[in-house]
Amino acid sequence: MIRKVFGVTGHQVIPSEAIPFLQKGMADIITSIREEIVCVSSLAAGADQLFAKAVLKAGGHLHAVIPCKNYETAFSEKAQIAQFRKLLNKAENIEILDYESPSEDAFLKAGFQVVDLSDVLLAIWDGKKAKGKGGTADIVSYAKRQNKQVIVMWPEGVER
Repeated sequence: MIRKVFGVTGHQVIPSEAIPFLQKGMADIITSIREEIVCVSSLAAGADQLFAKAVLKAGGHLHAVIPCKNYETAFSEKAQIAQFRKLLNKAENIEILDYESPSEDAFLKAGFQVVDLSDVLLAIWDGKKAKGKGGTADIVSYAKRQNKQVIVMWPEGVER
């Protein structure tokens, strides 16, 4: 069967008023795909987990690219860790990059790997510069340099 592979990158903190817009946009994208859909994600809080859940709910597949061995220490809330573990358990493929602990280098490399494995990059992004190395802006820029299709999704007028 033909697969359409979507990588996801985006903000970890998403304002609650943006969630319905993003969920509808994700559902619209997913339902428009006639092929089998695969989500490639690092399963970070926020955008990554939101899209992974949407793809799985629609019967799609999940490929996890984990930035480092002790990735769970990067999560700030227990609910985020629980969601990470739940999604990781549903992943058909799990890649763990060769970094010991969370770092900007690990996040950047994971973002590049998500792009490299994808046909299309979905960016849940307000369009602003990255706050650190490996942020959404860096991954979008890399995807464009790799001539990947990039879909940017963010509700107009919503600030982070």
